[in-house]
Amino acid sequence: MDIFKNGNKKVVLDVKKLSKITNVLREITEHRIVVTIGTWDMLHIGHLRYLIKAKSHGDILVVGVDSDRAVRLYKGEHRPIVPEHERIEMLRYQNCVDLITLVDDVDEKANWQYGLIRAIKPDVFVAVEDSYPEEQRIEIRKHCGELVVLPRQAENTSTSNFIQKVVKEHLQKIIGVIESGKVKV
Repeated sequence: MDIFKNGNKKVVLDVKKLSKITNVLREITEHRIVVTIGTWDMLHIGHLRYLIKAKSHGDILVVGVDSDRAVRLYKGEHRPIVPEHERIEMLRYQNCVDLITLVDDVDEKANWQYGLIRAIKPDVFVAVEDSYPEEQRIEIRKHCGELVVLPRQAENTSTSNFIQKVVKEHLQKIIGVIESGKVKV
């Protein structure tokens, strides 16, 4: 698979082209295709452990990266912290990741349309246990051979939790300074 790990060849933004690549890999080389999708904002140890575990369920790991637009719709206007092109680039450097694509298939209500897994029909789709409610899991199972649900791979490493903790700590310091009378509002 080294051919895909050189430069941008690891990144395939056209889902139709990605589907053709994965079909060839599946048919000719009999590789099992694993797909996972995420925000991958502020890449941390939990993400990396998760990607390594996801890869262990097959031969080729395809990672979908949620677009900035999609992330804003379901995580709020102040996310993502890291822009999509940088999140994609960081994933390029991970040895366990074989192919990367941008995922921008959510409607205006932040409902995922399953475009990537409909196109690729992965042998395995890997998800974090609290990422998809049961009705979405039912839909996911329609488009893949197997759904593997993993627990979070590191305690307290959620990017959202990290951001909330940092903001809360800074706000508490600011409030403390204001309450002390050192700063007048």
